[in-house]
Amino acid sequence: MRFVDEVYSLYRDQLTDDEDDAVSLVLNLLEDHTRQDVLNLIEEMSDDEVLQMVAIYLVEMLKAKMAQEGKLSMWKPSFQTPYIH
Repeated sequence: MRFVDEVYSLYRDQLTDDEDDAVSLVLNLLEDHTRQDVLNLIEEMSDDEVLQMVAIYLVEMLKAKMAQEGKLSMWKPSFQTPYIH
């Protein structure tokens, strides 16, 4: 995805081997953006990228739900969502 490539090229020197760096970077980037900004980014994505994004989201949410119910004890979320239904 072009946006990911641009973000990576801008911040590559500040990223370490700690995945928390990527999480912090993404959360900071999204902090000041609106829903419409995010939808505009999605519009630029290919169908495969949209499906991959949704798949990753669904997997993470299912793992969170499993951990919440004690079915997945070793799971650590990539980031904390403000809510889990």
